[in-house]
Amino acid sequence: MDSKDRRQVGKNHHLYQAMRHAGDGIITMLREERNMRFHCLAAVAALGLGWLLRISSGDWLWLLLVIFLVFAAEFLNTVTEAVTDVMVSHQYNVDVKKAKDVAAGGVLLAACFAVVVGLIIFGPRLVNLVR
Repeated sequence: MDSKDRRQVGKNHHLYQAMRHAGDGIITMLREERNMRFHCLAAVAALGLGWLLRISSGDWLWLLLVIFLVFAAEFLNTVTEAVTDVMVSHQYNVDVKKAKDVAAGGVLLAACFAVVVGLIIFGPRLVNLVR
């Protein structure tokens, strides 16, 4: 490694370093992962609807829980894809397919749960608005 190369390869020594790397990870997700951008758009729409409909604090907690659950699942899915691709040099492997499918299934389950929670919170309010 070149002595001018300052890329960190060891453990973080300060909280600042850890936070900077975490921020880099979030930015990478938003730049490179189409599904994450979709989840963010859906989250903004849900938060905006919650604000417009003046949902209760309990409903806010449920809404924030499912939003961050979907985000966390998407992050873990992306990690699974990246690590397994590196392990097999982008060649087909049945175990890698299984790992990727399971990780994607976790995102799907989290997203379905978010939709159910959204229907429970917003459904009755939206029906009342239409009446």
